[in-house]
Amino acid sequence: MNKLGIKTISLNTFQTKEYAIEKDPVKIFGKNFRLRIFHKNLKISELNLSGRDIQVYLPNKYKKIGNLKILNVALDKMYESIAKDEVERVMEKTRLMLGFAPEDYEIKKMHGILANCSDDKKITINPEIVKYDRNVIEYIILHEFCHLKYKTHCRKFYELLEKYMPNYRTYARKIENMKY
Repeated sequence: MNKLGIKTISLNTFQTKEYAIEKDPVKIFGKNFRLRIFHKNLKISELNLSGRDIQVYLPNKYKKIGNLKILNVALDKMYESIAKDEVERVMEKTRLMLGFAPEDYEIKKMHGILANCSDDKKITINPEIVKYDRNVIEYIILHEFCHLKYKTHCRKFYELLEKYMPNYRTYARKIENMKY
């Protein structure tokens, strides 16, 4: 694990780098990581977190075609891997704090939605939640736990939320354009 508590996703370290492309920063826990794409003599793509770099190693055969789709798949897998550990940690912390938990939860990509609590009290978390800092992640999960008691955003819902996270509004503002 590195300083952010993220496990290295992969795998093999290569000494020589044949080709690299710099891309816009990718967020993990609210911090920017530089995305670097390398083409190597490989059969399958690999991804490695190194310091503040996300290194994506692609087979040479992808040099001449668009890498965006392959890159997005690799990043989705990275977010899923990080989310499994982080969401489990926060779910357990929240369960201990509140004294109750959902019947079930899952980590599943949803477009435009960070989290959801269904009528059957199952919480679904978008793996892209790990783009936000840990306080925001804890807020989102607490918010969904509160929906286990109160389906709507009624006064009692907000009282419960505020009881366990008095400064929740600070974190809610950071994701105000997202659904959860």
